[in-house]
Amino acid sequence: MEDEEATAVLKAVGRQIKAWREATGMRQSEFGAAIGYGEEMVSSVERGRRVPQPEFLDKADEVLDAGGKLSAMKKDVTEARYPKKVRDLAKLEAEAVELGAYANHNMHGLLQTETYARSLFAMRRPAYTEDEIDRQVAARMARQSVFERVPAPLLTFVQEEVTLRRPIGGKMVLRQQLERLLEVGRLRHVEIQVMPTDREDHAGMGGPLQLLKLQDGKALGHSEGQLHSRLITDPKEVQIVEMRYGMIRAQALPPRESLTLVEKVLGET
Repeated sequence: MEDEEATAVLKAVGRQIKAWREATGMRQSEFGAAIGYGEEMVSSVERGRRVPQPEFLDKADEVLDAGGKLSAMKKDVTEARYPKKVRDLAKLEAEAVELGAYANHNMHGLLQTETYARSLFAMRRPAYTEDEIDRQVAARMARQSVFERVPAPLLTFVQEEVTLRRPIGGKMVLRQQLERLLEVGRLRHVEIQVMPTDREDHAGMGGPLQLLKLQDGKALGHSEGQLHSRLITDPKEVQIVEMRYGMIRAQALPPRESLTLVEKVLGET
């Protein structure tokens, strides 16, 4: 794992599994055979070096007669799989009463389909391993629970027009992505706008940005760079992010016209 917090969670879970296994007198090989995993996998999980899948924990709970105590760790383990910067951002998104985002190269992460997200991570250089791609995709999909929150937060997005046309993953993946955009854009608490390519005035030339307003009234910004993402907490800088995002929304097409454009591009794709 990449950070101490996640490593600590996995080691704690591993110790629990080992304790329950030893209490039954089972060897690692016997336990692995009983739950359908190899001895090496069991050993790695118990040492906190591998992330146990939800089914691993469920089967372990059943075989070791743990009464739900091992299955109950699934949520903690799932969150530990995600990169720290994603966990931190997801926590903020889960607290936000209002979230706004401008994306210029690809669909914003909260709007992406799983196949679109997987295509994006697959083209990353230096290349991710398959496990890393799975981890990143799972983390991105988990963040989308923000759409299902009650009470629902206000979610606004501005997508650069080129993101509607760039065939990331191929035309079929793009079609599914545009259909997803239309589906989300029709939700009452979501507004999606498109920034036309032919705009002469554009307040978003500094790159993608995200603005979050929390329940306590505090506002935060988030920006993505080539190698680093940054949480913006200084009130003066947050004010600049708010100003830029407000101008971006004013310069973009209104939500209804934006969805009409998405439908048009979908018909052409």
